[in-house]
Order: sequence, then structure tokens, then C-alpha cells
Amino acid sequence: MARRPTRTRSSPVTPSPRQDAHAFFAEYRRAHPEDVVVVDEPVSAVEGVTGLIYELIARGRDEMLVCEDVGGVAAPVVTNVFASRRRIARFLDVGPEQLHEAYQSRAERMIAPRIVDSSPLVEDAEVDLTSVPMLQHFASDRAPYITSGIVVAEDPDSGVGNLSYHRSMVHSPTELATSLHSRGDLWRLLAKYAERGEPMPVAVVIGGHPLFMLAASARVPAEVDERAVAGGLFGEPLDLVRTPRHGIGVPAWAEFVLEGTIDPQHHAEEGPFGEFSGYSSHRSTNNVLRVDAVLRREDALLVDVAGGNTVDHLNLARVPRESELAEKLKARFADVTAVHYPTSGTHFHCYVALRESRPGQARQVLLGLLGWDPYVKTAVAVDADVDITSDAEVLWALATHFQPHRDLFVVDGLPGSPLDPSSDAGGTTSRMGLDATRGPDFAGDRIVVSATARTDARRLLGTDGGRR
Repeated sequence: MARRPTRTRSSPVTPSPRQDAHAFFAEYRRAHPEDVVVVDEPVSAVEGVTGLIYELIARGRDEMLVCEDVGGVAAPVVTNVFASRRRIARFLDVGPEQLHEAYQSRAERMIAPRIVDSSPLVEDAEVDLTSVPMLQHFASDRAPYITSGIVVAEDPDSGVGNLSYHRSMVHSPTELATSLHSRGDLWRLLAKYAERGEPMPVAVVIGGHPLFMLAASARVPAEVDERAVAGGLFGEPLDLVRTPRHGIGVPAWAEFVLEGTIDPQHHAEEGPFGEFSGYSSHRSTNNVLRVDAVLRREDALLVDVAGGNTVDHLNLARVPRESELAEKLKARFADVTAVHYPTSGTHFHCYVALRESRPGQARQVLLGLLGWDPYVKTAVAVDADVDITSDAEVLWALATHFQPHRDLFVVDGLPGSPLDPSSDAGGTTSRMGLDATRGPDFAGDRIVVSATARTDARRLLGTDGGRR
């Protein structure tokens, strides 16, 4: 169990420069200029940034996006950071094929955070949330939103910290309306404070190093502090400073921090908001966060996470989820070779590849997957030679290996995501497993184009595709 970070030394300790997002982004732009798009012309804060991201997607591109001049936003905007698994793998100093193993092995080597004595964060003279940069990503959104806000709370008994993402919009100059996800650890912490008759102290971190942001998406038990997971990803303790009112440990290198309290009795409407399902969500816990202090770096960046079903939004949550499920499935089922959550399925579809060595094995793997991840509604098992990062390959496997009367099963009445627009009001859903492996009695040989023929084709067509 990771307890509240303490300081037992007398000499001053400064924060590690490795955790400075400014230095990290500057170095990434220098090392990989081909993977960063910089827009220095004016961009609208209402859908302008989103429009750029969706145009990149339409062109089959996934670069990190830096917008230097976003109207009404007094900070450069860095977004689309997590839109590429290749780029996320670079954050961990590995290739894409090692992403899951690298993330999971580092995340499991947790390192407790430490308190440091200095930070570039400076407290505003007064609380005015209209001065905090926010974007409106979709025309259907109720207002501009904080989409990358990581709420930090600490258990009142153990001091264990909890990190989780929650959308937030301005309700008044000193209040945010937010949704806390009614099955999450933060919701349970709020209930604990309610039993004590106290509001829950929280801090909202907006922007920071991508490894800290990934740690905030980790799926860990309530007694595990995600700040220690961040330490594992960094390979050194996450450096924290205490907030001025409630003493909550937040990253010393954060871009913005909003400190305040959530009173479980206080509510305000928020939403609709463009969620990962690709639909605007009206479902909300409608909580209110009263802000007592605003802290920011003097040269702060707005590190944005594009909402909706963008790859940026989905990858931030699914890379930790894929990594955890890949480890669990491979540990339990030795013939599992890969796990993938496709963008087309938001968080509700998962593909698993395996070397099927006995009848019923794929079904057992699918049952394990559907039991472990409450978000997955449709799981598809394919053979190890099928590229599960390609929807077309998986659909081909379904078309040629799958018989519905034999290879499909459904389990209903299970808790799912309340943000699934097809679930009932409480988020109850059904789940489906599809076995698209060939099976032991399958008759057929897959056609093959040799490596020699492919090499010759590339030479003949050239880099311009053979156009003249």
C-alpha cells in the first residue's frame, strides 16, 4: 500500500527535470519533427482544434499537434499526444511491439512519490475560472470543458492518493460542474467523506508529463496510489508539492492546478459532452467542485485531450487497459499472443489472438476477457496469424471461420459502462464472445504472397505508387 508521501530530510530537494513537460515536449519536437504538426495561424477555441485533429484522422495521420494561437486561450495548446501507439512507445523508450510489456512492467514496479521544496507553480491572486484555458471540442458540447483534468484526492484514513479523469465545465467563476463516474474510486471516496459529514478536498491537475497522464489512467485497486504508478513509469519518485489550502500532493511540474472541495450535497447540471462512444452524453453525477485556489506555471501550456471517439482520447485509457489484460490473459492462457482494442469499437470491442491447441480454448479465453473488463461488450478471438490491429483482417476471420450457431455466446445482465448509450439507465449491459479461430477440424490453406513478390512490387511501383 502506498501511503501519504512524507519528507524526512532537512536539505532542500528540487524537482527532477525529467518530469518537466515543457522540456519533454521541446526535446520530442527536436528529435521527431516529422511527428509534430505546429500551427501558428489563429485557431478557434470552439471546434477549431478538434477540426484539425479530425482532418489529420481523415488523412490517415496521427501527429502530435501544437497550436500556438488559439483564440481566447492564453496558452499554447498541445494535443493529440496519445493518438499514436508508436509515439506512446517512444515515451517508454521501446518500439510499438514492446508497448504492452514495457508499460505493464514499469507500472508494476511502483515507486512511492516524494515531496520536494520548489515548483514553477504560482498561485493566482484570486480565483477566476474564466481565466483558466478550456476548449469546446464539439458543437454539441454544453460549454468549453476541461478534458484533461486529473482529479487528485487522498483517502482521509490512509492518505493513499487517487488519480482519475473527470470532465469539468465552469458553473460560476469559483465553481466547476463535473461528473465523477458513479462506480469509480473517487465516487467511493466522496461517500466516505459524506459519512464523516465533510466535503472532500481535491486538486485538479490540468496538464503534465505524458507518463503522469498515462499513470492516471491505470486500472489499479483502491489501495494503490497512482502517483506511485507514475513513479514506476518514470523510474524515479514522482515529485510532488503540497497545495496551499488542503495539502494535497500534486506534481511539482503540473501546468495548472485547481484546488478545492466537493460537497456531496451540492449539485449542478453539466453536459451534454462528447464522450468516447462517439455520442454526446447527458449522463452525469452533476457534482460541484468549489475552487479555493488556482495555481499555474508562468509559461503554462494547455495539454489537451481531444474528447469524443478520437484515437487520442481512446489510447490514453486503452493502452493501460490493453497492457493489463495482455499480461493477465498470457499468464493464465499460455497460447494467447496479442490483445487489441480497436478504435472502431471505442472501449466496447476487444480482439484477442491465440494459438488454439485444444477445442474450447478460445471460448475459455473469451470468458476470461469478458469477466475481467467490464467495458467490453464484444470480444473476438482469432488465430495468431491474423493481424488484430486491422479491422479488415478480423472481419475476414469472422467471414471465413465463424459459424453463429456454434461459435457465439451471450451473457446478459452484467454491469457495464454508464456512458454506453445502449445500456440501461444503470449501465447494465450484455456481452458477446465470438470464436473466429479456425478450430481443429478446419480445412483450408491460407493464400500467401511471397516476400520476394512483395519486394519486387515495391521496387516496380516506387515511392510514388507507380504514377507517371
